[in-house]
Amino acid sequence: MSAPMSVFDIAGRAMSAQVVRLNTVASNMANAGTVSGSEASAYRALKPVFTEVSDAPGVSTVKVSQVVQSATQPTKRHDPENPLADKDGNVWDAGVDSAAELVDMIETQRQYQNNVQVMQTAKQLTLDTLRMEK
Repeated sequence: MSAPMSVFDIAGRAMSAQVVRLNTVASNMANAGTVSGSEASAYRALKPVFTEVSDAPGVSTVKVSQVVQSATQPTKRHDPENPLADKDGNVWDAGVDSAAELVDMIETQRQYQNNVQVMQTAKQLTLDTLRMEK
């Protein structure tokens, strides 16, 4: 049996999951303006899927179990001058909702910062406890 998770393990794993989430947001934002010559090859936003990891009753954290494509569909646009246009003059814009990605980025940053604060508080409490023993 493994040792129970400490507050540092729990917050660290949560921070790692938020880093994956931020990486997917960055990838989505980087590809938001891309176009493709077909709907099938158009970029679709990536989304991490989080899974709970329980160690003991009342002690759990999170991990990213997989990264999936979102259901946001690419948008067809008539642009016959584009070199990627099909025979009908259409291109497909990436299936990325930029506004939703910005909101997700802000939420990810706040969740990450919350876990940093948890770690700082746990560190300070540990140091205070050690000082009491002196």
